[in-house]
Amino acid sequence: MFGVILLALAPIFFVMLVGYGAGRYGLVENHHVDGLNALVMNFSLPASLFVATATAPRAEMVQQVPLFVVLGAVMLLVLVAWYFSIRAVAKVSRADASLQALTISFPNLAGVGLPIATSVIGSGGAVPVAVALTAGSIIVSPLSLILVEMDTARPEEAAKTSRGQQIARALRRAVTKPVVVAPALGILYSLSGLELAPALKACLMLIGVAAPGVALFLTGLVLSSQPFRLNWQVVAATVLADIIRPLLTAAIVFLLPIAPETRNVIILIAAVPSGFFGILFAVSYKLDSAATGSMVIASTLLSVVTLAIAITVLFP
Repeated sequence: MFGVILLALAPIFFVMLVGYGAGRYGLVENHHVDGLNALVMNFSLPASLFVATATAPRAEMVQQVPLFVVLGAVMLLVLVAWYFSIRAVAKVSRADASLQALTISFPNLAGVGLPIATSVIGSGGAVPVAVALTAGSIIVSPLSLILVEMDTARPEEAAKTSRGQQIARALRRAVTKPVVVAPALGILYSLSGLELAPALKACLMLIGVAAPGVALFLTGLVLSSQPFRLNWQVVAATVLADIIRPLLTAAIVFLLPIAPETRNVIILIAAVPSGFFGILFAVSYKLDSAATGSMVIASTLLSVVTLAIAITVLFP
């Protein structure tokens, strides 16, 4: 069990530390990372998500419906809970609150979830992780981006348009992001029963395979440009992501008629630490990513313990 956890988590921390060291010692510029961010969010990660979902057999994709619904609902609940809570008790802008909520609600499935699932479940673990990524990309990412778009809109633009027009424009920008469109198209392709051409799959995988590594390197690079802040917000966010989120998921799946194998996979995915989408979106919109970065670091460190417990309980 220790070996499984070590093999899954050691590469993740290693790549993040490499990115952190590269930025801290000036080997790579850590204040202007737009190019790497565009590579991950517009090309590499969308390609990886599309291939993972499009190549799944239709029957296997249909079996993932409970996972999609449960994890999508849990992520949405956590996002809404943190957004309104932090807005009520702290002076945080709508954009910052939404990116913090996205960080806490959307697990690091690309960097942590995939190696954990494949190590514990086997090669078949890639499909539920891809479906969970799709749920987050379709449900919580657009909602967070809408709030960011509305909060960061230029004053002259906001003055010329109504609230409804602002929401419609923000929604259009959010749902047309490659990281949102790609997994949705992949699910539709899988459900159609069509088979992805080998040449197309090879082309997409060549750039898609870089997504987890580059995203983790970029995360470490961004974190190297700011201090780690351990405060009550970071502690609360870490507890919510690493402890409350998987427990809430377990409470839901045990109330529903879901097969034990599927139930355990859903809980394991929910136990994955906070993701880096909030950091990458903060970079894209030129917002302060110090708070979200501290939340990712703290959540990832605590997950060494919480994931070990989850794996031991769910897959003895």
